[in-house]
Order: sequence, then C-alpha cells, then structure tokens
Amino acid sequence: MFSEKNAKAGVTFPTGFKAAGVRAGIKKSGNLDLAVIYTEKEAAVAGVFTQNAVAAAPVYVSQEAVKSGTAHAVVANAGCANACTGEQGRKDAEAMASMAAKELGCKAEDVLVASTGVIGVNLPMDRVEQGIRQAVSELSETGSQNAGNAIVTTDTYSKACATEVEIGGKSVRFGAIAKGSGMIQPNMATMLCFITTDAAIESSLLQEALSEITEVTFNMISIDGDMSTNDMAVVLANGAAGNPVIREKNEDYRKFFDTLLAICTGLAQHIAADGEGATKFLTIDVKHARSFEEAKAVGMSVAKSPLVKTAFFGEDPNWGRVICAVGYAGVPMTPEKTVVEFGGIPVYAHGVGAKYDEEALRKVMSEHDIVITVDMGDGDSEATVWSCDFSYEYVKINGEYHT
Repeated sequence: MFSEKNAKAGVTFPTGFKAAGVRAGIKKSGNLDLAVIYTEKEAAVAGVFTQNAVAAAPVYVSQEAVKSGTAHAVVANAGCANACTGEQGRKDAEAMASMAAKELGCKAEDVLVASTGVIGVNLPMDRVEQGIRQAVSELSETGSQNAGNAIVTTDTYSKACATEVEIGGKSVRFGAIAKGSGMIQPNMATMLCFITTDAAIESSLLQEALSEITEVTFNMISIDGDMSTNDMAVVLANGAAGNPVIREKNEDYRKFFDTLLAICTGLAQHIAADGEGATKFLTIDVKHARSFEEAKAVGMSVAKSPLVKTAFFGEDPNWGRVICAVGYAGVPMTPEKTVVEFGGIPVYAHGVGAKYDEEALRKVMSEHDIVITVDMGDGDSEATVWSCDFSYEYVKINGEYHT
C-alpha cells in the first residue's frame, strides 16, 4: 500500500491541497527552510506529539489547534527548534500561526505550527514573516517537494509518498512528507510528519486512527535513544474526494485505516534507514513474547544498544551483545527458550551460541538491510522495531551539530 510512485506529489497529491517551500534565511546553509501546506476547504485534523516534558513552543500551539478538530494549514520551519525559549518562544509560535492565517485568509486557530533545529535559540521572526509571505505567494499543486526539502535538518533526503485507494465508491488520495534522521526515540522521534488526504472522515475517528497507528509505527523506531522536544505527526482530511463521511468503524474506515497504516509504516522505516550516518537498516523482530509491551521492550533494548549498533556497523556478528540487550530489557525471559537469528541464521539458541555457516553469516552482515529475530519462546505476541547502526559519521554529525 505504501507507494513512492507519486512521491514527488506528496502532500499535494490529494485534491485541494497546495504547498510551498522557500528560503527564509533561518538555516545558516541557505537551503530551503520554511514550508506551508494549505487546503482552502476546511479539513478534519488529528495529531500526535512528543511526550518529552520539555516540549517546544510550536507543540503547545499545534496541540491547541488539533483540539478544535479542524484546520486549514501547517506552517513549519527548519534550522531553529524554538524550544526552551520561554514566553517569547510561545509568542513567536503563535505569531507564526497568525502571520500564516492573515496571508491565507483563515483563522490563526486553524493553522498548525512546527519547528525543528537547534534548541535554545529564538526564531528570527523578521525572516520567518518574510518567508511565510513568500511561501503563501508560491503555493501550488506541485509544491510538495520543496515543502519536504524545507523541513529537513540532518536528513540525507526528504521522506515522501502518495497513494490512491477506493473508499465508498470514490477515488481517495493520500500524500505525505516527513523528516527525521537523528534524536530518534519514541515516543515519537525528532520527526515532523504531515499527511494529507481528500477523504471525508470525522475528526474524532481520524484522531483515534492516528493514535492507534502511531503506537505500531512511529513509536517503534529508534536511531539513538534520544527523544526530541519538537516531534509531531499530523493528518489533514479535507473531504474533497466526496466519499460518504466516515462516521463509524465500518468497511470504509478499515480501508482508510489500512492505507494510513501503510503510509506511516513506510515513513517510519525510511526515517530509521536514514539515521544520521547510518550504513545499515536494522529490523528487530521479536516473536513469541507474553505481550506486545514486553516484545516492544525487548526490541527497543536491542535497537538502543550502542554495542549492538557499532557491531553491525563493523559487520561483526557479535550475538553476545544482542542477547545481553535482551537480558537487561526488564522483561522476564528464559535463556534456554530464547533463540536469536541474524538474517534467518540462528546465532544463539537455548542458552548457548549456535553453530553456523560463517560465509553465509558474513554475507548477511555485509548487507544494508538486516533482520535480527529474537524468539522469546514464551507466548503468542510479537513486535517489530526499526533502527540502524552507529557509524563514525554519526559522532561527527552530532559533535559538530551546534556549530
């Protein structure tokens, strides 16, 4: 269901959405750094946000906007997180919404605000205002790619997708742009994700769907174990497709849910694979656990281990680091029941190391995509976590981030 065929169309693939990305001068690099997404037709809105107690000003502003159940626009910037900026930061975030609303002809309460970048720095509001005006003047049905590029920080590319599905006898479109590369650890990641759809759905059901889906997608990725101050994932549904409004969990809702799930799963995987300095994309499948929560705890323990991550960077099949992370995950486990596999090859089984074909395992460790399977042998539940390795480049990127 996750499609990149129309990825460039992104958030402007659904009917009625326009977007733009411009250079406002917030980033020192001079790259695109301010984006606006807009639908003239009022949209149902849903959002999920960072659980960090030190949340950034735009998070609070957008949470309030989501409570209303409707929205017309998103304005987002990169290069400055507007986090830990006190009362001035809150005023600046609110001003961003007001500036965009004035240019778009809607209410400030109908504009969501997002920021990403360096913490503890105030936004250059004169540049932000000029950038918003320019972005609104450049809004177009082909502006998604620039909008996606305007929200990235250390990403090597903007994540985007678009897909189409029939719901209620109508062709319904979905599109998305997202960023996320470092400081990735639920609950959520240093990620911004904006999803648009022309489906007609009640905001309460939209929120329920997004919250449920986030638990098994965006909350299942870890690049470095750090939780950001600015994360959010937002869905705008403007109903322009003309399908009967989804008001209950019927067949139409299931199609909507499955499509949104596929989109969020694909974006989560892309974010994990594009971790700062990453050379490996790691999928940790935990099986036969007693509950989803315990399976997730085990998967996250493996995903967050610096020793596991550096071993995979060095293509060293050091299964001892993996079973060690399983053992300290805080989940009851029986070593004699547990099996660990790398790329389908058992490396640890029932309390001891397993005999394996060294050449076959060497080939697995040299690949970009590697699956680590942990069979707990203790139940019927499972969970999948996505992560990446730690490379020299990760240290370099983060050692020089502020400078």
